[in-house]
Amino acid sequence: MVVRAGREFLAIPGPTTMPDEVLRAMHRPAADIYGPELIALTDSLLADLSRLFRTKGRSYIYIANGHGAWEAALTNVLSRGDKILVLESGRFAIGWGDAAAELGVEVEILKGDWRRAVRPAEVEARLRADTERRIKAVLTVQIDTAAGVANDIEAIGKAIRAANHDALYMVDTVASLACVPFEMDEWGVDVAMSASQKGLMTPPGLGFVAVGDRARKAHATANLKTPYWDWTAREGEEHYRKYAGTPPVHLMYALRAALDMIFEEGLENAHTRHRLLAEAVRHAASAWADKGALAFNVTEPGERSNTVTTVLVDGDGVAARLQDYCKSKCGVVLGTGIGALSGKAFRIAHMGHVNAPMVLGTLGVIEVGLNALKIPHGTGGVQAATKYLGDNVPA
Repeated sequence: MVVRAGREFLAIPGPTTMPDEVLRAMHRPAADIYGPELIALTDSLLADLSRLFRTKGRSYIYIANGHGAWEAALTNVLSRGDKILVLESGRFAIGWGDAAAELGVEVEILKGDWRRAVRPAEVEARLRADTERRIKAVLTVQIDTAAGVANDIEAIGKAIRAANHDALYMVDTVASLACVPFEMDEWGVDVAMSASQKGLMTPPGLGFVAVGDRARKAHATANLKTPYWDWTAREGEEHYRKYAGTPPVHLMYALRAALDMIFEEGLENAHTRHRLLAEAVRHAASAWADKGALAFNVTEPGERSNTVTTVLVDGDGVAARLQDYCKSKCGVVLGTGIGALSGKAFRIAHMGHVNAPMVLGTLGVIEVGLNALKIPHGTGGVQAATKYLGDNVPA
């Protein structure tokens, strides 16, 4: 016997749940890709992406996922043989560095671990030691969706400047854009990239790169450029150049609907919503971890992200059993542990199109699963989450 029916609920950190407004926006016939409506749509999207990144610089849209946006960012500012510094705090900055290595870039990893955020002082020390200025760029992620860790992008930027180093500062915001504060220009970020399927509530398939003045200067001499990713090629007058060919019409309309929803809510309100819901999840997980088999992956409370929480589970196969129960019996899909945490954790996403009943329902199902499978855990997780929201969401 099961208690699932109707629409399966995704609590995975991407692709996230899409609003009905976004789904409806795509439900239209093929459009005239040379007509003024599509041209105006592109112009509005590019302007609002820069607004979202909080930059006066230019943004670019790629028909690609986040891995494609990684490559777009790298190839436009680097040359073969350049050296970069990758800041480890989970799987995804390392993955970005791996992509750079495949392109012929020398990669140095500033060793970290999957349970802590990047330490800005260590970044400053490493850059100060680079007296020959061999390091051309520093790569990090704002939120690593594998580890559930949030890096202090502002503090890392200050560390780079304190080292008096001219390396480009490049940031992955795939799991953070529109969910938590990001100030590209104010924090000294030179290149930021993101993708459509997480906080932007749009189907996978669009990658974004935003570019500052120092990155544009580096672009002039970069020799990793290729026709598809090249920023210069995408700045031609013809509309098709913005996409290096046929535009992704239906995804464009979906993104337009999603951005309209984000700006209607207001970025500050969206950030507050994500913070409150994330803290509710953390209150529940803290109760479960009070005794038994569960623990936070990220050890420092201030370094836990507001878009995804990674929970460690003791015992071989226990995390997989919990995930299978939640999905097959209750219709809730939890994120799996990935990379070094494969088989050792589950992840709860709280990003994008998410609200209190969605989060509380997910937490309730997890608690049902913990009880049904007799996984040792502290009690009162859902109660702790509801009390926190009741105390912090004013009447």
